[in-house]
Amino acid sequence: MSIDRLKAKIARHYGTPALVIDLDVVERNIARAQSLCDEAGIAIRPHIKTHKSPVIAAMQRDAGARGITCQKLGEAEVMAEGGLDDILITYNILGEEKLGRLGKLLSHATVTVAADNPTTIEGLPKAAAIAGRPLNVVVECDSGRKRAGVETPEEAIRLAQSIDAAPGLSFAGFVFYPPDKTVESSQSFLDQTVAGVRALGLEPRILSSGGTPNLRTLQSFAGITEHRAGTYVFNDRMMMAQGMVDLEDCALHVFATVVSRAAPERGILDSGSKTLTADTGAGLDGFGLIREYPQARIAGFSEEHGMLDLSRSNDRPPVGTVVRIVPNHVCVVVNMFDRYIMVRGTDLLGDLPIPARGKIA
Repeated sequence: MSIDRLKAKIARHYGTPALVIDLDVVERNIARAQSLCDEAGIAIRPHIKTHKSPVIAAMQRDAGARGITCQKLGEAEVMAEGGLDDILITYNILGEEKLGRLGKLLSHATVTVAADNPTTIEGLPKAAAIAGRPLNVVVECDSGRKRAGVETPEEAIRLAQSIDAAPGLSFAGFVFYPPDKTVESSQSFLDQTVAGVRALGLEPRILSSGGTPNLRTLQSFAGITEHRAGTYVFNDRMMMAQGMVDLEDCALHVFATVVSRAAPERGILDSGSKTLTADTGAGLDGFGLIREYPQARIAGFSEEHGMLDLSRSNDRPPVGTVVRIVPNHVCVVVNMFDRYIMVRGTDLLGDLPIPARGKIA
């Protein structure tokens, strides 16, 4: 089947916009990341926030991954229900409702959670008590991104002591999300915190790095035991811009239809902000790359309309044309859909639900 026949078949059977993944490319991406981690002598713990699918998480596990990473408790619940275990939740869990859910999850799954403040740590023993088993806790460290995480090794060491002293909690180690392309600040932070906790008789079992771009610096970050990466499973326009991948490494596309050509230099796609999202991908031009018309620019959105600027494109799509779009940031686009359409090359396989999409709590 040609790509044009595949596009026509997907449009006919599923309609557009459609979220399409090529399993051949997915498997190749999984194998590549697994190989990079194997060569560095560390484990990979994939972040499921990108694909949100227990089926794809199982593919990563079966390829050699150690457990999975989730950003939210709701994602972890879906993964456990789907048969996944050894789950790291890299987010502060607060409040009676969430602690109750965490305790229930811990009662039948191996779970580790992250914390970066005393308030979070004070609440976590409630979950351990509900489960009737210890809860592993890692300290999240900020080594330069200025997001979540303690900012000094001294704070990290104090939190490790608090975890160790809390009933039902077990200090498990430290997690980092190093700035792209450099690990110097993270290395210094790691060395100081590890030395500090070991001086207190505590042993960090988990020393976790993160980020798909940091797959290329794995062997530069000495001492880590595992790496958390998510985007690599599909890749996107941001990863292309960072030189991590080529176009053929992008396993996911939004199939969209040109529904209007009201003027020679503009057009409308049936994919607006509810589909491609308004994520600019750290300064990329436009809101996605159209494979068939790379000079065309998705210049703006309303909810259901993608505004095409065709002024730089000599070849301009007529109404009814189905195109393939590589998103700027694949993780947020996946969260907008209920299902994938699966293909291998130009062979249509069927659809796959995305059960962890929308799990924001």
